[in-house]
Amino acid sequence: MTLPLAGIRVLDVTNVLAGPFCSYQLVLLGAEVIKIEQPGRGDLARLLGADPALAAKLMGASFVAVNAGKQSVTLNLKTPEGKEIFKRFAKISHAVVENFRPDTMKKLQLDYPVLSQINPGIVYCSLSGFGKDGPLAMRPAYDQIIQGMSGIMSVTGDEQTAPLRAGYPVCDTVGGLTAALAICAALVRAGATGQGCMIDVSMLESALASMGWVVSNYLNAGVAPVPMGNENFTAAPSGTFQTADGLLNIAANETHQFERLCDLLGRPRLKRDPRFNDRELRKRNRAAVNREVEQGLASRTAAEWEVLLTQEGVPAGRVLSVPEILSHPHLAGRHFVLSLDCPTGKQSVTRGGFTFSVDRPVPLTPAPTLSEHTETWLRKLGYAPNKIHDLRKEGVI
Repeated sequence: MTLPLAGIRVLDVTNVLAGPFCSYQLVLLGAEVIKIEQPGRGDLARLLGADPALAAKLMGASFVAVNAGKQSVTLNLKTPEGKEIFKRFAKISHAVVENFRPDTMKKLQLDYPVLSQINPGIVYCSLSGFGKDGPLAMRPAYDQIIQGMSGIMSVTGDEQTAPLRAGYPVCDTVGGLTAALAICAALVRAGATGQGCMIDVSMLESALASMGWVVSNYLNAGVAPVPMGNENFTAAPSGTFQTADGLLNIAANETHQFERLCDLLGRPRLKRDPRFNDRELRKRNRAAVNREVEQGLASRTAAEWEVLLTQEGVPAGRVLSVPEILSHPHLAGRHFVLSLDCPTGKQSVTRGGFTFSVDRPVPLTPAPTLSEHTETWLRKLGYAPNKIHDLRKEGVI
């Protein structure tokens, strides 16, 4: 069996994270992704990451994270020859994804109206901070800017620490996922009708859309969200608790889970306590019920409680570090982390958060070196060796 996007060719004209994360999802789904990069420099992410030695080789850890399985072609889109090569690519491709400011591809004369004349079936996705129109459209956008403007920071942390940035680039990531979903849907229609379309993805709107419950509580119930730290605003006791050794998340969101928790803590009286014998009452008396739970948890470690509570139907899990979860036998058993051979050494990458019963959604090749596939593709596009030599000498490729 083949992956769902086998046979789909995508031109990836993106940089850093949101766009590359989008196209990486398409790689995992089986698409052939050709990454168009600036000659000599490439994606800025090639210089980013925790290992300076890798960055010096233009293979920074940040780049490796979301570019495995892609092909690298360097192309100066500001030159007439570069534009012509890009148009030849567009003619034989199914989708284009870019994350420039909204007017950049128009200025280059390579936007959707131009490319759709060449290939009516092309799916063109523009991924930007605020979308292609509106008062904020032309503002530059970085993940932290969107986190602040979207309200994510306002509900992250507690009364003392909020507003607080989430610990990873969540808006870039959600924007990339949104773009990948939209591209897949548009490809289905293009396959059925032969007609492509323009997709306008806003990181701001993607972030807000991902905050569904929080946004709905305000729009439909008139309740503005407040930062609650590690507490769950929908239920109590549901949050992070100190044990004899380590932190434990418990989500006793349903009454039967709360009652079983009380029994396991050796505090069955809490079930009959008038402050806690109703879901809404437990939320109102959150601090009191949390104190009772933590007193009971003090008798065992987080690891012991995790096993005991889970066995008895009370959702619980230790608070782990990134190294701890990546070395967990569960992820090893599901082959979540992959090791790929490359010229600069081993690359460790992660697959997506899904699997298929018929095929494995994994990148088959490591993240490419800069311009690794340029000459191969120019030959496929009909360029003779001497012409390729001239294009390289002129800085077009």
